[in-house]
Amino acid sequence: MVDTHAHIGRCKDDPAAIVARARQAGVERILTVGLDETSNREAIQHARELEGVRACVGRHPNSAAGFDDEAAADILELARDDAVAAVGETGLDYFRDGAPRDDQRRAFRAQIEIAREVGKPLVIHMRSGQGPDRDAVGETLRILAAEAQGVRVVLHCFSGTVEQARDAAERGWYCSFAGNSTYPSAGDLREAARVVPAELLLVETDSPYLSPQSHRGKPNEPARVVETARVIAAERGVSYEELERTVEANAAALFRW
Repeated sequence: MVDTHAHIGRCKDDPAAIVARARQAGVERILTVGLDETSNREAIQHARELEGVRACVGRHPNSAAGFDDEAAADILELARDDAVAAVGETGLDYFRDGAPRDDQRRAFRAQIEIAREVGKPLVIHMRSGQGPDRDAVGETLRILAAEAQGVRVVLHCFSGTVEQARDAAERGWYCSFAGNSTYPSAGDLREAARVVPAELLLVETDSPYLSPQSHRGKPNEPARVVETARVIAAERGVSYEELERTVEANAAALFRW
C-alpha cells in the first residue's frame, strides 16, 4: 500500500520512526507534502533521507497571503528537484479564509503553471464554507477545468459530491480518499469513492490529520492508510489486495516512483 498524501514534518514522532511503522504495516511509499517555504524544504529533506518517501512542494491556500512572483519562482526551483514528485497542495479554502481570496487564486493559478512547466502532478486542496459565496470546491473545479488542461490533477482528500467525482473522472483527474471517508456520517464520500474509475483512485492519510474511525481523535500517521483502504475496498466490493494493487499502480504511474 502507499500513502499518497501525508505531512511527515507535522507529525509529533520522529520521521524515521513514522516511516518504519508505515513499512511494518505494509505501506511502502509515502508522499510528504509541503505547505509553505519552510515545510517545502523539510519535505525535500525527508525525501532525500528516508527510503520510500517523495516530496510535494507548493503553497497551501491558507498560507497564500502575500503570494507573489518571487514565491512562485521559489516553488518552481524546488519543483525541479528529483526528490519532488508533485506540486501543491494548492487550491482554495473558504472554510477558514486563512488568506485573502485573491492571494489564494493567484497562488493556485501560479502552481497550475508550475506543474505544467515541470511536468509533474498538481495536488489540489479545496474546502468550502457555509453559504453560496463560500463554495471553494465549485470554484476550484471551475478553475481547473478552464486552466489545467494537460496537467495531471489529484483532488486530495476528496470532499466533493458524487456528481463532482463523476465529472472529475471524465476529465481524467485522480480522486484521493482520506480517513474521514471511514466516518459513519461520511456516506456521501463513500458513494463518491464507489463511482471513481479504478485507474483514477487513490488513498491517503493527510496525517497527522483525519485519523480513520478506529483512531478518530488521535494523531494520524501513514501506517493508518491501510484502514482507509480497507473501508474503500469494501465499499467498492473488491478485496483489500485488489485495491492495494490498483492504488499502487496508479501512484506509480502518476508520481513516477
